[in-house]
Amino acid sequence: MNVMVMEADREWMYEGRIVNGMFSNKWEDKVDEFVAFALRHPECVNGGTAIRCPCTLVKCQNKKFLNVETVKVHLYKNGFVPDYYVWIYHGEKEVHQRCSRSVRVSVSETDQMVSDNMNHTTYHRMVCDAAGPEFNPDEEPNAEARNFYDMIRAGDKPMYEGNSKHTQLSAAVRMLEIKCRHRCSQAWFDDMSNFIQELLPPDNLMPLDFYSTKKLVRGLGLPVQVIHCCVNNCMIYWGDDSDLNSCKKCGHARYKQTVRGSGNRLYIRKLKVPYKKMHYFPITPRLQRLYASTATANEMRWHSEHHMEDGKMCHPSDAPAWKHFDGCFPDFSSEVRNVRLGLFADGFQPFGQFGQQYSLWPVVVMPYNLPLDLCMKEEFMFLTVLVPGPTNPKGKIDVFLQPLIAELKSLWGVGVQTYDISKRQNFQMRAALMWTINDFPAYSMMSGWSTAGMLACPHCMEDSDAFRLIKSGKQSWFDNHRKFLPINHPYRRNTKDFIKNRKVTKQFPGVRSGDEILQDLNNRGLRKVMDVDAEVVNAAISKTCGWNKRSIFWDLPYWHEHLLRHNLDVMHIEKNVFDNIFNTVFNIPGKTKDTYKSRDELNKYCRRPQFAQNLVTSKYPDVPFVLNKSQKKDVLEWVKKLRFPDGYASNLGRCVDANKLKMFGMKSHDCHVFMQRLLPIALREFWPNRIWEPLTEISLFFKQLTSSSLTDEELRNLDE
Repeated sequence: MNVMVMEADREWMYEGRIVNGMFSNKWEDKVDEFVAFALRHPECVNGGTAIRCPCTLVKCQNKKFLNVETVKVHLYKNGFVPDYYVWIYHGEKEVHQRCSRSVRVSVSETDQMVSDNMNHTTYHRMVCDAAGPEFNPDEEPNAEARNFYDMIRAGDKPMYEGNSKHTQLSAAVRMLEIKCRHRCSQAWFDDMSNFIQELLPPDNLMPLDFYSTKKLVRGLGLPVQVIHCCVNNCMIYWGDDSDLNSCKKCGHARYKQTVRGSGNRLYIRKLKVPYKKMHYFPITPRLQRLYASTATANEMRWHSEHHMEDGKMCHPSDAPAWKHFDGCFPDFSSEVRNVRLGLFADGFQPFGQFGQQYSLWPVVVMPYNLPLDLCMKEEFMFLTVLVPGPTNPKGKIDVFLQPLIAELKSLWGVGVQTYDISKRQNFQMRAALMWTINDFPAYSMMSGWSTAGMLACPHCMEDSDAFRLIKSGKQSWFDNHRKFLPINHPYRRNTKDFIKNRKVTKQFPGVRSGDEILQDLNNRGLRKVMDVDAEVVNAAISKTCGWNKRSIFWDLPYWHEHLLRHNLDVMHIEKNVFDNIFNTVFNIPGKTKDTYKSRDELNKYCRRPQFAQNLVTSKYPDVPFVLNKSQKKDVLEWVKKLRFPDGYASNLGRCVDANKLKMFGMKSHDCHVFMQRLLPIALREFWPNRIWEPLTEISLFFKQLTSSSLTDEELRNLDE
């Protein structure tokens, strides 16, 4: 077979587009070659001059046909969609997804389009989501993997004899994609399937209706469980409770009583409709798929095979918490293919734009075995639980996590036989949940420690130094931080800049270990929220401590050994810090922290006479850190004119309100960029050094904390 090497380096697609502020001639020539390549494959051309646009726009991304000149303009402006090294939508045979440097392809295959424009490639994307792009087992896989490979091969049968454009599976996936994209009903799907049957030869393999199509695609092995719930989030009808018809805690009925008819012809609908239901997506099949594909099987050992450079931590496997876990469970860590997982959950309002209050909580799990460039990619973030609304589950989220915890316990204790295609062998795969990642309110939901009130700090716990302000009665954590400093730190002896006349000699005793916390929970008698008497018992205990429940994560047999169990999302914290600083500097009514009440109480605790009320005029003096009207306009005009490299940040100019002199609608990433890159520059000329330098230090703190690599020394410096 004649073999050619595709251009050894297609990095030009993502590098060298702009040189010295101009489009490079080499890049323009390469784009022309790309367009010419696509036009040589008529199967990929629509109407003679239109090809799929591979730019980064959401509406394009190889989905939309545009004329050639428009495609060029889009590519000049937006660049290529990421990782499109193999031009499968423009006539090139799909090969190993991750190859970008040197890819060998048959000449005869290269000149053939995956002959359905989009149909076959859509099928391949679906298969890749389930098991990766290559299926090449040389040795005998286990029964489950073998059934999956057999299903893939069976799905590759042509739709009918002589048809080279579609297979049975590709046609099914294509039909489902059309249904989802155009939001068609099931009745439309059935009617269209029947109509297509009339157009095809009698011996075709086209699925007859929506049911048979779903049944075929379900063979990919990515199941979903629909579990009924109590409408008050008390319980789920699962496991031993699956046959109950009413809630064992509140007594609410499981099913709706649907009455049909009128007058004397009333009857109860036989179909049982639950009041509420959740969706659970098991993670075991998806973890097995990572080893079933040559695209990811090798990468699942990366966490063990890579080496730290110059003592820099650039991956969770470099951190002390990971190494501590390995030391505690050497039998688990000795098999490098065992999977380490992280979990995060957060709520959002899917119908917020329509004014409807509905809080939906997805719970997502991600494998940390993968390298940096894959670890946080969307395709490796596995949705596992979808907690229904309309209300926030709050502390009852443990109710919906029961199937996940049960599966995690099984994966830890027994594991599951998995076929590793990279080593051509079966092994017993186990998995462990390393930690959760949440914002501060969700931290309470996951851990069981209340993040509201005087004991909100999950580090200090009952040893908190929080106090109530005399006038407003609000809780304050001002000057609670000095106990964390080294014993000889000068701030400990400072009696002027913190609470007046106060030196701090107290030392933080250290974070409690998992064994100590578990012992405390057992001694207090806290219940899991699934227990029948949990609400009464936990409410009484929570009045004397910060615990409000026994978290379901303590059911995991290894949870108490972790150094880190629950982590705070730094992006949420950074956004909150930025919002408070920006709203105070711009003196935004209702959001600034510099209010008359705060000024009134300030001098009761600190020496700030320059901010005190003038007893003659009863007015408060202006403060140097608040901008005047002219300075606000200058900053906002500067922000409006800012331009960033493609993909670096959004258009911040859209967030500027020049009339009200404020910024609105900034997302977390916008605040991240502004906090670390723009804030010190924007305010440099308006503030004296004594104000500007502390703000710059905060900016640099977040910049270093969120960097791609950190050393132990850098972390110690940040801590001090």
